[in-house]
Amino acid sequence: MSREPIILSETIEPPPTLVHAGMGALPSSILSRGERAGRRFVEFFTANIRNRNTRLAYARAVKQFFDWTEAQNLRLDDIEPVTVAAYVEQLGAEMAKPSIKQHLAAIRQLFDYLVTGGILPSNPAGSVRGPKYVVKRGKTPVLAAEEARQLLDAIESDTLIGLRDRALVGVMVYSFARVSAAVAMRVEDYFQQGKRAWLRLHEKGGKRHEVPCHHRLEEYLDAWLHAAAIAGDKKGRLFRAIRKGDKLTENPMDRADVLRMIKRRAAEAALPYSTCCHTFRATGITAYLQNGGTLEHAQQIAAHESPRTTKLYDRTQDEISLDEVERIRI
Repeated sequence: MSREPIILSETIEPPPTLVHAGMGALPSSILSRGERAGRRFVEFFTANIRNRNTRLAYARAVKQFFDWTEAQNLRLDDIEPVTVAAYVEQLGAEMAKPSIKQHLAAIRQLFDYLVTGGILPSNPAGSVRGPKYVVKRGKTPVLAAEEARQLLDAIESDTLIGLRDRALVGVMVYSFARVSAAVAMRVEDYFQQGKRAWLRLHEKGGKRHEVPCHHRLEEYLDAWLHAAAIAGDKKGRLFRAIRKGDKLTENPMDRADVLRMIKRRAAEAALPYSTCCHTFRATGITAYLQNGGTLEHAQQIAAHESPRTTKLYDRTQDEISLDEVERIRI
């Protein structure tokens, strides 16, 4: 069967998100449908997805899918449910189930957007089911309360970078904040309300979340703000990059900066290399529950939609399970 010639539009340039995901040009199967299809494709990532991390993850997933379809010499109209199912089946040999489900979600939502934009008559991924995945215990490494204390105490308090790192780790431990919310904080997001200090966190999904500040975290933040002399810069970022020689910049830290810092601090405190940014969120939740906190309140502090999500971070039953196993005396 003869193929219609592919007409590529040179007026559509991929936005930075797609370029960062390795998509230097739009997929030829999209561009072959004309400029309207190309613009709808770009709009899916720029106008439809607001979270930057989700946008990048979906862009990578979509790029991989269209690389695969183009290797099969498939046009947009050739993609059917069986095509998407075959792709998902192939991913099963390469990826973990959560990653496969994310890839399928990206593909399904993109095709939905093309359908509502009049580019396609139906969604070929709509009827494709991903792998079943049920988890009752999260994979995030959790530190014992003593280990978290060990790490915080190991951070020097006589340098600007040490005060910043201690305050940043403290925010993640004592407020259950995600790293993305912590690095996005501005000076004004640490504020006084009545006699208490509070934190304002901008969590994923556009949630504005306020939580009281733990007294120990208040000490860390006050020491950092005083040493950095940024308390008056209310619109400036709270956690900023520091050049060698303790020279503070106006540039905010990003998640990669924080992860490198945490790996270094964990090594200095002789803690497992698996310690990561999310460790402190899980550690804070577990310590809270171990000390009599309720799952309901932990959910509120963590800004989770469902208590089932909060429960994934709860490792209070680990020691009980180990004690029970040790009863098998053979």
